[in-house]
Amino acid sequence: MLTSITQIKYNREGDLLFSVAKDTVTNVWYSVNGERLGTYNGHTGAVWCVDCDWDTKNVLTGSADNSCRLWDCQTGKQLALLNTNSAVRTCGFDFSGNIIMFSTDKQMGYQCFLNFFDLRDPQQIEDNQPYLSLPCNDHKITSAVWGPLGEFVIAGHENGEFNQFSAKSGEIIKKAKEHTKQINDIQTSVDLTMFVSASKDNSAKLFDSASLDHVKTFKTERPVNSAAISPTMDHVVMGGGQEAMEVTTTSTRIGKFEARFFHAAYEEEFGRVKGHFGPINCVAFHPDGKSYSSGGEDGYTRIHYFDPQYFDFELEA
Repeated sequence: MLTSITQIKYNREGDLLFSVAKDTVTNVWYSVNGERLGTYNGHTGAVWCVDCDWDTKNVLTGSADNSCRLWDCQTGKQLALLNTNSAVRTCGFDFSGNIIMFSTDKQMGYQCFLNFFDLRDPQQIEDNQPYLSLPCNDHKITSAVWGPLGEFVIAGHENGEFNQFSAKSGEIIKKAKEHTKQINDIQTSVDLTMFVSASKDNSAKLFDSASLDHVKTFKTERPVNSAAISPTMDHVVMGGGQEAMEVTTTSTRIGKFEARFFHAAYEEEFGRVKGHFGPINCVAFHPDGKSYSSGGEDGYTRIHYFDPQYFDFELEA
C-alpha cells in the first residue's frame, strides 16, 4: 500500500533526494536513477517534513509521532530524538548546519511552538531544552524556512500570514499578509534572497526574503500545495489539486494531476506536466536546474528531466 508523499528535498549537490510520507519511513534515493540508497527508521507516525544539511552529513525529520529526529545521513543511525507535545509540522537546518528549527502543531490542547536547538551544545539535546521556544498563540505555523545567513526563520501561518522570527532573540522582525488562506509551502531561491509561497487561496506568490516585499503572483483555479523556484531559469513550478478528501468526488482520468510552470517575471503559465494520479503535495527543482521532482498523494515521487527546448525557451513579451 502506497502512502501519500508529504515532502521531498534534494541535498545541496542534488545527487540525493529525500522523501517522507504518511508512513513512518524516511527514504533517500539516488536522484540520477531513482535507486533507493536507504531508509531512516524510527518514527512511529506520519512524517511531515525532512531536511538535509549543507554538507549532507545529517538529516532532520519531523513526525506526527510527536518527535523531531536527527539522523546520520550516511549510516541511517539516529543521532538525536527530541520529543514534543504535538506533531512536528516543519523542520530545517540553518546554513551552517549547527542550528535546527522545527515547529509543532496546535493540537490536543497544546500550543503551536517554534523551537530552536544548537546542535553544538549536547546538553540542549540531552535535556530536550531548546535555547529558544516561541509560542504562536493565534495561528499555527503550517510552513517555515530559514532566511539568509541563519538570522531568522520565515514562517507561514494557517491564516495566510508570514512572520520573520529572529533566531537570536525570538522577536518578530517583520510581518506580511498577502494570502487570504493557509500557507501550504514555502521554498527559497538558491541564494535565499527570495522565497515562493504556495497557498490554499489558489495562488503562489514570490517575496523578498529580507523585506517580505511581495513581488509576483501566480494564479491558478485550485489550491496550491507546493511551489519551487528554479535555480537557473526565471521559472516557478507549482503542484496542487483538490484536498485529498475531495478527490473522490471528481473524475480520476489517468494521471491528470499536473505540475504547472510559470515564468517568474511575466507571471505567465507556459507549461504543464501530467502524470500523478492524485494531487501533487510537493515539488522541488534539482539544484542544477535540469530536472525537477514531484511527490503526490498517489504515493509516487516522479523525477522529470527537461528536454533541450526547455532551456532555449523564451516567453514572447
